[in-house]
Formats: sequence, C-alpha cells, structure tokens
Amino acid sequence: MHDSLHYFGKLLIILGIVIAALGVLLLLFKQSGIPFIGKLPGDIVIRKKNFVFYFPIATSIILSIVLSLILYFIFGRK
Repeated sequence: MHDSLHYFGKLLIILGIVIAALGVLLLLFKQSGIPFIGKLPGDIVIRKKNFVFYFPIATSIILSIVLSLILYFIFGRK
C-alpha cells in the first residue's frame, strides 16, 4: 500500500513539472507558437472562410512515444 502511494506521489510531482515546463514553453512561444505543433507531415489542417480545424495526428503520436519513454525510464526499470 505504501509503496504504491510512493510511486503515485512521484508521478504527481513529475506531471506537475511537465505541466509547468509546458506552460513556460507556451509563454515563450506565445507569438510564434511552438514550432512543430500542427506542422508535421500527417497533421491535418482544414481552413475554411470563418473556420480552422487542427487535428495533429503525427504530433500526438510523437508526444505519446516521448512521454511513454520518459515514464518507462522513470517507473519501468527495477
């Protein structure tokens, strides 16, 4: 029981750091945006007269892989 609470606490701390880092990145790139989001091959952008739809498939896959690797190296090794 206590061991699982320890890992859950670590996870919350890491998630907090990641969210804070993303917030800093968004503040730094507020004018130009984060360079790769929505601009990778495989990301879908539909622009109409008064409508823009972003569906960043490739960006989502890459972010998922990176986060999975980070969490694996933090929690997966014993």
